[in-house]
Amino acid sequence: MFADVYTRFLKDRIGASNVIFVSGTDCYGSPIVESYRKLCEGGYEGSITDFVMENNASHKATLAAYNVCPSIFEGSAIGRAGEIHQEYTLSFMRKMYDNGKLEKLSTKQFFDETAGVFLNGRQVTGRCPVAGCNSEKAYADECDLGHSFLPKDLINPISSITGETPVMREVTNYYYKLPEDMDVLKEYISGAENVRAVVKKTVSEFLEPPVIYIMNDYREGYEAVSFSLPAHEEITDPKKSSFTITFTKLSDREAAEEILSSKQIRFRTGKTLVPFRLTGNTEWGLKAPVFEAGEEPSTVYVWPESLWAPISFTKAYLESIGASEDEWKKYWCSSDSKVYQFIGQDNIYFYCVAEPGMFMAYNSSEAHLPLDGELIIPEFVANHHILFLDKKASSSGKIKPPMADELLDFYTVDQLRMHFISLGLGMRSVSFQPKPFNPEAKETDSDPVTKEGFLLNNVLNRICRTCLYEIQKCTDGKMPLGEVSKEVIDEAEQAILQYERFMYRYEFHQVSYVLDSFIRFLSKVQSKGKTASDKAENADAIRRQWLIDSIYGIKVSLSLLRPIVPESCELVREYFLLPESIYSWDNIFDTLTDIFPGQAEYTPKFLEPRFDFFPKHSSQL
Repeated sequence: MFADVYTRFLKDRIGASNVIFVSGTDCYGSPIVESYRKLCEGGYEGSITDFVMENNASHKATLAAYNVCPSIFEGSAIGRAGEIHQEYTLSFMRKMYDNGKLEKLSTKQFFDETAGVFLNGRQVTGRCPVAGCNSEKAYADECDLGHSFLPKDLINPISSITGETPVMREVTNYYYKLPEDMDVLKEYISGAENVRAVVKKTVSEFLEPPVIYIMNDYREGYEAVSFSLPAHEEITDPKKSSFTITFTKLSDREAAEEILSSKQIRFRTGKTLVPFRLTGNTEWGLKAPVFEAGEEPSTVYVWPESLWAPISFTKAYLESIGASEDEWKKYWCSSDSKVYQFIGQDNIYFYCVAEPGMFMAYNSSEAHLPLDGELIIPEFVANHHILFLDKKASSSGKIKPPMADELLDFYTVDQLRMHFISLGLGMRSVSFQPKPFNPEAKETDSDPVTKEGFLLNNVLNRICRTCLYEIQKCTDGKMPLGEVSKEVIDEAEQAILQYERFMYRYEFHQVSYVLDSFIRFLSKVQSKGKTASDKAENADAIRRQWLIDSIYGIKVSLSLLRPIVPESCELVREYFLLPESIYSWDNIFDTLTDIFPGQAEYTPKFLEPRFDFFPKHSSQL
């Protein structure tokens, strides 16, 4: 939804032909395989391709219901987009290999002896080994809070297929040499502008040297073997219950882990960069390149290919509209373009650490940061978690959060879009508390979700209706045109500039405050003017002015609101017979005399009695 709002803003701000909004279904990965396996156990007879296509269709329908309209919404395994993604995956990985950025590593991978299969991703669950993380929902090499680690470090692993404890067996895969690019990534993140604090903080945590934390209770055991550990630095803080040993290389830390484990010395590892796995051994996945003669064919681990999938989807969209084969480079490889990626907090490691590293590794083995003509690094817009009734939303929780489609049984799309952008998820995790789904809500309690929608349902709705009913009653249906009051012009210009500044920073909650302030100001101007015109002897002159001020304020409101509530804005625009050009920021400061030059008045559409431009949901009436 945030990506849709920002896309609509950019289209109005710089022209729709300059903006592409791509998204799609992530079709591969162990969660898909696991869901499909369970579905088949319940009698499902379709293929896994049928399954992912059904998911894709469901996603499309839900997005459409929320007025989220990507230029393309396909899937990494679906149709022409899937074919292009396979082609680009081979090309992308081959270029990284040729640039010397890949290495073949033999590592231990979970193997379910009962099922006779290697386990990937969410086919294994356990406790996160990263120090300071309390997640009990960790998978083969990452936890649900976004921490990445080596599979061998997972605590208490369990196979989701059989419920048995898997063993570790050696397997060989290709990895991106991510730790080698730590300095490059530090340079990138230190120079990144307009990046939310949560991104810089999370990325910086992974750009630390490899460390091991050992409880003070094991100091004697550590001191007995410390001479045999690779070169390291010991850091002790008397206020803490553990001490730290720091290494310069990940391989040194791994060697130290082996020694400490052999002596039954308990420890936890800290966040750092680890080699990023690119290939795997699942049947359901994109084909990986065969880099060396005699290699067994393999598939691509889902996380890497999902990071460059937006490039594949861009290529697919441009091909669908007849663009040239290299047109995608104008969007992804030009210093005149920008790429924005909207992500969740738990995906920061992949999008903001692994992806920039891989893009720079793809570009060149020499240049540190992208040159013009190479893949640019996106700007990452990361949101904190949205909670449900003050707890992390989870389908396995005692009170399950509603699905997106269920919310539409109680709220309008306008109410939900207004509410979500106001939450301030760029700053902190915020609780979503829809009254119909809150078992502790009282009948007399107000519904937090409808609060922001009140601005539309009541305030702006009344402003629009009052204008049209007044001219139908008093001016023969003619809307007067003329000079807007300086007070209204000044307030509108301030709102426009504030809105643009907050949009540039992705501070959507601040955008909602700007809209609230301006629309309520406009309501006061109209109310004051109407009251005066109803009582004054020179009623026609006073009425004329507040109508001129109101229609200008409505025009500005529509321009600012359109990215958030597009359908309702279109309805208002059509009734007021305003041209679609009012949405363009080329005309953002225009008054109605600029839109209808040389005219003293014009005739909007007739408005039926008790008509609502921004209706409430039927369940709220």
